[in-house]
Order: sequence, then structure tokens, then C-alpha cells
Amino acid sequence: MHIIDYLIVALYLIFVIVLGVIFERKASQGLDAYFLGNRNIPWWALGASGMAGNVDMAGTMVISALIYALGTKGFFIEIRGGIVLIMAFLMTFMGKWNRRAIVMTSAEWMKFRFGEGNQGKIARIISAIANLLFSVGAMSYFSLAGGKFLGQFLGMDDRAASIVLIVLSLSYTIVSGFYGVVWTDVFQGFLILLSVVYISIVALQTVNLPETFSVSIAGTDTLKTWNLEEWSSITPAWELDLPGDYTIFNMFGGVVFFYLLKTIIEGCSGSGGYIIQRFLAAKNDQEASLLSLFWIILLSFRWPLVTAFAVLGIHYGITEQVIPDPELILPIVIEHYVPIGFKGLLIAAFLAAAMSTFSSIINASAAYWANDIYQAYLRPQARERELVFQSRLSSALIVIIGLLLSFNSTNINQIWGWLTTGLGVGLAIPLLLRWYWWRFNGYGFAIGTAAGMIAAIVTQVVILPLYNHPQHQEYLLFLVPSICSLVGCIVGTLLTSSTDPEVLQNFYNVTRPFGFWGEFSKNLKPNIQAKIKAENLRDIWGTFLAVPWQLTLFLMGIMLIMKQWDNLKILSLVFLLLSISLYFTWFRYLSKEVKISPEQNEFMLKTKE
Repeated sequence: MHIIDYLIVALYLIFVIVLGVIFERKASQGLDAYFLGNRNIPWWALGASGMAGNVDMAGTMVISALIYALGTKGFFIEIRGGIVLIMAFLMTFMGKWNRRAIVMTSAEWMKFRFGEGNQGKIARIISAIANLLFSVGAMSYFSLAGGKFLGQFLGMDDRAASIVLIVLSLSYTIVSGFYGVVWTDVFQGFLILLSVVYISIVALQTVNLPETFSVSIAGTDTLKTWNLEEWSSITPAWELDLPGDYTIFNMFGGVVFFYLLKTIIEGCSGSGGYIIQRFLAAKNDQEASLLSLFWIILLSFRWPLVTAFAVLGIHYGITEQVIPDPELILPIVIEHYVPIGFKGLLIAAFLAAAMSTFSSIINASAAYWANDIYQAYLRPQARERELVFQSRLSSALIVIIGLLLSFNSTNINQIWGWLTTGLGVGLAIPLLLRWYWWRFNGYGFAIGTAAGMIAAIVTQVVILPLYNHPQHQEYLLFLVPSICSLVGCIVGTLLTSSTDPEVLQNFYNVTRPFGFWGEFSKNLKPNIQAKIKAENLRDIWGTFLAVPWQLTLFLMGIMLIMKQWDNLKILSLVFLLLSISLYFTWFRYLSKEVKISPEQNEFMLKTKE
């Protein structure tokens, strides 16, 4: 980099630190301010923050590598998590369901669903532990990729570069809490959008892909030769013939089906961590839906970005030499295709992407320690100042543990696959059942979650190394944790007593979910029952439309950069029709949600008693 590029990056870092210091006083007011911004942050800022948190450097490197090596097939692989398809479910119904509980974390939500007794306590603590475990794994994944990227430009060891990145993120996150996370994300999101526009223009002006070209595949020295039409096809193949690390995707139709099934399970179960934190911070149901919609629209800009890097990587292979490691496309493309000044801006944007993700994970995961373990069980009488201190201390510890674990990993895609497919699905089954089955209790949740976590770890550490069929790896990562988790949920529930009926009635009255709720839904007045059914039906239809709507929106950006104009026309027409349908079946009803006031809810509970 030139001295001008270093100055631009330095100015960006100074601005972020100063912004964090500005919000220190607001964040120190208490836990609600530190973790949720006192639920007084506008929906557009929460949506922009969510986008910045999702456009992480690690994911951008992985997805660019997949698009480069596999074309549009790399997009379908990222249904496993990179497309963030869960946002369609959060937009239509799951975001407002979470927000209605008025809690600080998804672990604290457990006492709302299972009560204040032993069921709620054990479900809450196991949820907090599971979320902390996932956060540590995610921190390891993101720090590995950040180090790979930054180390290439600073000429330093990858591990040292990842430490620099995380320490910078930790510094302003500890000081400013959720306020700092959101408002620095808004600024960082603006930088990311600038980088999207710039690199997309560079790719469109520079690259006209030939009919055939060769790319490298991770884990092998063999080059893969693609036909442009096959590489850019929007119709996924059933089988592939890929070498190296990508042999796990050769049973492609089955892999994508499992990824889609996993997404549906996770979407219908809600989420935890930094994604759901923004919905818990929303002002009301309508804003929870609007922030999701804005989040998805902003996130669609990621796909022209990664595709631009992919086609520029292919162009570099045609004109210079094939890039040996697909995960190094970003630094190589920036080094060779971006001039002085713009290079500093682009690197600042990717530092922003990395740091916004780090800060989101750090802040959200610290809440599980401070709110759900320390205050709930260790120091119930702790004052706000002490709790904020614990939040900052736990933030530092989570970062240190995640960094130490990252030192034993080398492949970004491998970590991401385990987090999203193995551990993610193992944790999603109990989260799914809690919404739709009234008999499911806190003991079933705790046993199912523990079984899913243990099975995911055993599958990764023991089963996969002993199993010599890489093409079945994704199936095993999906099936073993999910089956173990489901069995644990059912056995734990049926062998223990059900949740207090009054707790269940209160949960149903406030949340108003669809599913198997038996007499609890029938206890409401007929006119309220009818309104709830109508809202639920709109949400279900809206979800059926929102999933292909989001996929089509993202694919349009890919086709634009690939210059596949016929595909782009087809997708544009489909997107227009889906948008119109989504408006009339879901969007125009956002301000007409069913309302049951706290007074009405209390009256119904007393009458039932």
C-alpha cells in the first residue's frame, strides 16, 4: 500500500475509536443501555447495523472463493448460512415473535416460555452456555479470515494481524456497548456500500469472460476447467465432479436440499446471538419487520461484491497466473486492480466489515454471561455498574478464547461448515419445538440442546476423521446432531412434567404463534382467535413468498456482474411478481397486527384461574 492508503485506513480507525468513546456515557447507564440501546434506536439504523454485521470479511472471502471456483453453484452452497436466508423468516413473523417477549437475550426468553421455576432456569442456563460456545467458535472463524486478509497487506503474520483486528474491535465495543456497535456499523455499512459500487464498476469495465476458463480448487493442485454457460447457470446441478476440499459438494442436489431444510428449521426456530439482538432492541412489531426488510435489501449488495472479486480473480488467472488458493482472491484482486487511494478506501471497508462482525458478536455474547449467568445465578443483587463491568470483562475473555482456538485452524470454509451445519442444526431443533408444541418443556429443551452440542462436537472431532467418504460429510454434519437433538428433546419432555399452564397461556397470549397450542388458543374470545388466525395465515403465505423473493434478489446481482443478461431478465420478472404478491399478502398489513393489552392478558389469566 501507498502512504495515502495507510492514512485513509488510519483515519477510519481513529474515527471508529472516537465514536466509541462518544457513546461511553450512554452505554454505562445499565445493562438495557449497554446491550439494547434502551430500545430507542431507529429501525433503519438497526437494519443497517445488521447488514454490516453480516458482511463479514471471513464470509466474503469464503463466498468469493466459492463463486470463483463454482460459479452460481457457490451461491446455492451458501444457502447453508452465507445467504442469511433466515432473514426472510425474521421479516415475516419470527422477528416480531421474539420482540414481543421484551427480554434482553434469547436465554432470558426461556423463563418467559418455561416459567421462573426449575424448567425456566435450566433452559436459560443451557441456552446461555450454548450461545457462548457458538460465539467463541464464530470468533475463531472470523479472526482466522481477518488475519489472512490483513496480513497480506501489512506484511505480517496472519495470527498477529488477527490479534490487531480483534483488539481494535474490542476497544470500542467494551467502551460503547450496543450504542457504539450500531452507530459505528451504520458508518461502516456506508463504507461497505461504497466498496461494492467501486469494485462492481471495475469488474464490469475490466472483465469479459471467455467461453472456457480454468480455476483452482481448494485442497488440490489440479485446475478445474469450466464452460461459461455451465459456470453461470441459475439451475443447480444434481451431481458435480470436484476434486480437493470441494468433493464434499459432489452430491450437489442432496447437499443443497439439506442446506435448504436446515435453513427452514433455523428460520422457523428463530435465532440467537447478534442477529436476534437487533429484534429485541426494536421499538415495536412493525419496526421489527421493517428493519428485516431493510437488512435484506442492503445485504443484497454483497452478491455483486463477491461476484466482482470472483470474476476479477478469473481475469487475473487468464492474464497473469491462476490464483493457487481461492481464499486469497480478495487481497490479490485489491493489490492488482485497485489504484492508490481507492485501495486504502477498500481496505478500510473490509476492516469495517470485519470489525462490525467482531463487535456484534462480542457485545451480544457478553450479555449471556452478564445477564443470564452472573446476575441470574451468581450475583442477583449486583448493581448496574458491577454488571456493566462484568459485561466488559466477559467480552475480553470471549475474544481471548476465540483467538486461541483459531490458532489451531487453517481452513476458513471448514470452520464455517461446522458452525452452520453441525452445531447450528444441533441447536436449532430445541429452538424450533419451543414455538409450536405446547407440551415441550424446559427439561426437554436443556437435554435436546446438550445432546445437539455434544453430537456436533463428536461428529467433527471423532466421526468425520474416521469416515473416509468426504462427499458424505455434509450429510453426517446435518443428520447426527439434528437426530440426537430431536431424540433428546422428545425423551426429556415426555419423561418430565409439563410447563405450568398459566405460563403457557401467558406465552400464547403475548406471542400468538401458530402451531399445536390446543386449549390455550381456544381460551381467547372468538373474535380475537379469528384475528390471530388471519395474521398467522398472512405470515405463512408471506414466508412462502419471501424466501424465493430474497434468493431472486441476490441472484440478480450475481447475473449483473457475470453479464448474463438473459438470466437477469428472467430473474427480474420473477422478482417483480414476487414483490407485488408480497406487498398484497403481507407488507400492507404490517400496521394491523393483533393487539392484546397487558390488562386484557392479566384479566384472562385471572379468569382462567
